[in-house]
Amino acid sequence: MAKGAAAHEAVCALRREIARIEGRLAETLETPADDNDAVLARRNGAALLPRIPTGTPRFDAALGGGIPAAGLVEIHGRLTRDAGAVSGLALAFAARAAGRRPLVWIATSDMMHEAGEPYLPGISAFCGIGAGQLLVAEAARPADALWIAEEAAHLEAIGAVLLEMRGNPSVLDLTATRRLHRRALAAGRPLFLLCHGAEAQPTAAPLRLVASPAPAAPRLTLAGPLRGSIGPPAFQIFIDKNRLSPQAAFLLQWNAGRRIFEEPDHEPATTDTRHLATPPVAGQGLPSEIREGVAFRRSKKGAAPLQHAAEQYPARRRA
Repeated sequence: MAKGAAAHEAVCALRREIARIEGRLAETLETPADDNDAVLARRNGAALLPRIPTGTPRFDAALGGGIPAAGLVEIHGRLTRDAGAVSGLALAFAARAAGRRPLVWIATSDMMHEAGEPYLPGISAFCGIGAGQLLVAEAARPADALWIAEEAAHLEAIGAVLLEMRGNPSVLDLTATRRLHRRALAAGRPLFLLCHGAEAQPTAAPLRLVASPAPAAPRLTLAGPLRGSIGPPAFQIFIDKNRLSPQAAFLLQWNAGRRIFEEPDHEPATTDTRHLATPPVAGQGLPSEIREGVAFRRSKKGAAPLQHAAEQYPARRRA
């Protein structure tokens, strides 16, 4: 009896350790519940979840088939100014995962003030999310945003949840991400955690992507790339954490018409800085006639003025 109890305790301890590593409850390591068919199989200790293809074969293969259809997915931006690329990438993933179901976008107030509020006409043109399909919640504190995200993950009608934060708040620790990951797995939907200007830290998310904007390739025409034009939005994506594959970097562009990602056929256009002059400081280094123009003075006698006449500016009229 003592040996049997010791063996049972050893098995239970092993199950708890496996659950701790995977960010799950120990009770879910055996047969999943009837309402949770997200976990299909296991490979090398990692759960194989249903995947959502992105449209790019190489990127999907690196992710193990695509973006996880359930659970926590992290998308990081090294700088806050990359919020547009991070949010656009998450919206594209969420639109493919949700289909016609509603999306919940939760953001802290400081992030809303920094990056702006979601603009539905632009979002609809970008990824096809229509009116009445996007629910936006603004939270004053990161703790409130976490609570809203956990509650939203329980709603059966929701197709995907986006949680947007700035930096590395103390409440977003390993325990909090375990709760988010577990609830998203139980609900069978993805929960995208958007971290702007944040450093990577231990979380329960099986997948972490680092996104940044990339120069758009020229538009393609029947005659070839149209020089000087701006093509589809492009993303530089780095797989920073993935339990199924090593780290890798990809350059993808979003096809808004087909709602899929593609690898550009041509190299993105880069800005030619060879003919750009160094910005002068307080007018130093400028020719004399340009300095006179900048100071709203007329140029030399007989030459045309470099600025408009003062009569055209009512604010500078004299009494």
